[in-house]
Amino acid sequence: MTNRTKVAVLDDWQGVARGAADWSALEARTELTFFADAFANEDDAAAKLADFDIVLSMRERTPLPDTLINRLPKLRMLGMTGARNASLDTPACTARGIVVCNTSGGGYADSATAELSLGLLLAAARGIPRGDANMRSGTFQMGVRIGMGLAGKTMGIIGLGRLGGYMAQYCLALRMNVIAWSQNLTDERCAEVGVSRVSKDELIATSDAMSIHLVLSDRSRGLIGATDIARMKPGAILINTSRGPIVDEAAMLAALRADKIVAALDVFDKEPLPVDHPLRSAPNTVLMPHMGYGVKETWDGFYPQMIENALGFLDGKPVRVTNPETLAK
Repeated sequence: MTNRTKVAVLDDWQGVARGAADWSALEARTELTFFADAFANEDDAAAKLADFDIVLSMRERTPLPDTLINRLPKLRMLGMTGARNASLDTPACTARGIVVCNTSGGGYADSATAELSLGLLLAAARGIPRGDANMRSGTFQMGVRIGMGLAGKTMGIIGLGRLGGYMAQYCLALRMNVIAWSQNLTDERCAEVGVSRVSKDELIATSDAMSIHLVLSDRSRGLIGATDIARMKPGAILINTSRGPIVDEAAMLAALRADKIVAALDVFDKEPLPVDHPLRSAPNTVLMPHMGYGVKETWDGFYPQMIENALGFLDGKPVRVTNPETLAK
């Protein structure tokens, strides 16, 4: 009897994978293992994944650099959710002949991250987490930060792509004055959304709240630095649902501890956020565990396509291949 193909489903941190799709066709043909916990480090991932033929990963939760790829001797196919994965070394996969497949399509879930950005704005502006905690602990208003009414305030959008555009429209509905900036932003795009284009300096200095909607890249890493944070208005809200390294974490922490700003964050430099990380005890914060895209509609789109990708590979007819040159090998 031949050994069955081994398939690893990574990063199921909410325990939603099994219920989000019908895995029976894949389970009938393979040995399927779900990983609900994050790997401790690259050595841990290499040890636990060394025996798998197919790895199905969730976005960028588990980094997949060449140093890990090359320690997985049996890996033949790697599936990722979403169109791209900045933490995956696709050339390393191609060099090994490992087929990489992604998922496509968005539907309703394409606005989920922007919706969470709106939720973080409201939560930070009105002290919702502390108010909820007070009600559960038997107290009432004492200690809840004085709220900020949003109508008439200035919202700065950093990155006016799809998600930034959604967030801008939500804030316009709240009767906020919405301004925007990014390196390549045009007046035409601003006119399309109905916002004003300003310089980065003006946005940071005049915004009562600002929300980041950029892809992490060499150009955006550290984009909001210590000088920028120092120029923010007292009490201004910094919302980040994009990627942690876009903001200088140390400078942000210092401003939070000095009661200079409020931060509403869904993303962090290191994820999962370590249990002893200073952000967990920092004042003036609203924290979420990177749930921006994590809604039912997303899982209902991602997981069935992951299964299709694995079955297509097993049938010798791979689909949604991002490195088609491997098919010629």
